[in-house]
Amino acid sequence: MSEAMEAEFGTVAEWTAQVAADLGPAFYIPAGCRGSGSPAALDWLIEHLELAPEEVFLDSGAGVGGPAAYAEQQRSVRPVLLEPEIGACRAAGTLFGFPVVQGSAAELPFADDSFDAAWSLGVMCTMTEQLPLLTELNRVVRADGRIGLLAFVARASEPFEQPEGNNFPTADSLPKLIDHAGLRVEAWRSTADMPAIPADWQNRVESITAELADRFGETRAWKLAEQQSERIGRLLADGTVSGEMLVLQSR
Repeated sequence: MSEAMEAEFGTVAEWTAQVAADLGPAFYIPAGCRGSGSPAALDWLIEHLELAPEEVFLDSGAGVGGPAAYAEQQRSVRPVLLEPEIGACRAAGTLFGFPVVQGSAAELPFADDSFDAAWSLGVMCTMTEQLPLLTELNRVVRADGRIGLLAFVARASEPFEQPEGNNFPTADSLPKLIDHAGLRVEAWRSTADMPAIPADWQNRVESITAELADRFGETRAWKLAEQQSERIGRLLADGTVSGEMLVLQSR
C-alpha cells in the first residue's frame, strides 16, 4: 500500500477515533464515515440490500467502521468488519466494539456462506485484485443474500493521472468484472443523484476535520491524507470519476 494510503487508512484513522472519542458519541458515526458514506447513500444501499434485524453483515474494507455502525443503528444487523490496516482496525474497535478482523478483501478469512449480506464501500479502486474482491464477496454471502458496492469509476475518455495507490475501474470494465465474478446487478444509482448531506451531520464532520487539522495539521501523515482526499474530490467534481452504488446478487 502506498505511503499516502497508509497515512489515510492507518495513522489518520486512529487520530479520527481519538478526536471522535473526545467530542462524544454523537460524533462517532459521522467520524467513522468521513470519506466513505453519506446518510442518503447508506440509506439507499440499506434499503436495496433489504437488511433485516439480527442478520450477520460483513463490511469488507470497513475503515473506521462508521457505515457498518450506521447499518446497525438503522436495521439492527450484526456487523463483522474486515480491514487490512491495523490502525483502522484499532479505531473501529475503539469507537464501535464490533468484531474486527485484519485481512485482505481479496482473500477473506471466512467460510463459504458465512454472511446474510455484505458491502464494500470505496475499496475497489484501492486494489489491483478487483475480481477477487467480488468473487470473495460472492463466496462468503449466502446464495440469496445481497452485496452492496460503492465504486469510484473512471469516466474520462483519455488516460489521466490517478491518485497514488488508486486503480479506478472503467464504466466498461466494471460490468464485466461483476459478470466474471458470477454476480448480477439488482440496482444501480450514481452518488451524484443523492440528496445533500444533512446540516447537522455535515457540521459534525467539519468539527472533526477542524480538530484533526488543529492537532495534526503539521504532520506528514495528515498532509498526505488530505492531498489524497483533495485529488479524488477534484476528479469527482469535474466528472473524470463518478461514484456508483450497486446492489449485486449471485447468478
